[in-house]
Amino acid sequence: MTSIRRYLNWALATLLVVVMSLAVTAAYFVTRHEMEEIFDAQLSLQGRIVAGLVTERTTSDEYARIAAQLSQPGHFARWYGSTGNLLTDLAAPALYDHEEKMISLGVWSDSGRPILMGARWYDDADATSFPAPHHEGHRWVSYQGHRWRTFSMPIAGGRWLSIGLRDAFQSELFNKVALGNFVPLLLTLPILLWLMARLIRRGLAPIGELSRQVEARDEKDLRPIRVAVPQELQALRGALNDFIDRLGQTLERERRFTADAAHELRTPLAALKIHLDNARFGEPSALDKAYNGIERLQRVVEQLLLLARLELDDQGAAPETVELSSLVLDLAAELWPLAESQQQTLEIAESPALSLEGNATELGILIRNLLDNALRYTPEGGGSKWPWARPRTGGLGCRSATAARGSPRRCSRP
Repeated sequence: MTSIRRYLNWALATLLVVVMSLAVTAAYFVTRHEMEEIFDAQLSLQGRIVAGLVTERTTSDEYARIAAQLSQPGHFARWYGSTGNLLTDLAAPALYDHEEKMISLGVWSDSGRPILMGARWYDDADATSFPAPHHEGHRWVSYQGHRWRTFSMPIAGGRWLSIGLRDAFQSELFNKVALGNFVPLLLTLPILLWLMARLIRRGLAPIGELSRQVEARDEKDLRPIRVAVPQELQALRGALNDFIDRLGQTLERERRFTADAAHELRTPLAALKIHLDNARFGEPSALDKAYNGIERLQRVVEQLLLLARLELDDQGAAPETVELSSLVLDLAAELWPLAESQQQTLEIAESPALSLEGNATELGILIRNLLDNALRYTPEGGGSKWPWARPRTGGLGCRSATAARGSPRRCSRP
């Protein structure tokens, strides 16, 4: 995802178009179904009206007048007289509506012989008429390449009446209704898309403001972010402020470490420079003093490195189970060359199994400092014996404090 704004614009625009298309399609089919029911009801009503006008006593002149009214320019209605002759010499009136071509009716005898055919239900080319009905009600009938929706019912004298509406009329009306619903939506679509893009831009504005607040800061500006953000971005702002706070604490520790290192190194370096200057001017004992100064400087550097490592390991370090006897033996072996160089004796008479919950690095620094101080401040040829040679009666207990945290650690005998 390269841009949230672009993704939302495309996703919502696609969703809007799909929803509009589905809505128009659903409206089309629902409207078609409802209008089909309305047309069926109209055909039924018209059939009842015509059935009330045509009786057993309807004369030939009345049928002729009905045929004359049903004729259309170029298409004449047909009335079959009692002698079976087809009457075609009827004048066709003008059409009041173009859609009249889509409606027609017919009357048949009980045997299916046509009595009266509308203008569109007779073909002059092959002298065929619309199929006679066989049952009452609505049905679809195909005639001369067109589908007709018809309503049929029996009338007086055992005759049958059918009134039909061409399917093209219904389809044209359905398409006009669907187009009338779709065109307004299509015209409003660009406006909706523009409004949607504006709302998305306005909704994402707090993210841009938050980004500008962070981008405008330099490495020295560690103030908390105070810009107002919506509820969804409050967690992000809180996480950024927590990160800035942790970063400030880290930088402060580095600053203090740098200041402490400079302070601790300034005095040994100054003394070392004095001793070297004295050696240059012919004082032999100044070299030994310079050598001792270098050793002190080395110890200071080691202490600073241990302090830096301690602060690094202390960040989020979880307590662990430490075997204290193994840790003491490892540190004693590490400091053994120093004791041997000074002809000192470092003895661990007995090392009981002891476990301790704490930080191995912190405990190592604590024990190393104790051993280092004992060796450095013991005269040459002296000895140092670890004071816990044999456990006392009633169990062994101890309490120690770490160099950095100062929190008490409990010891236990397994």
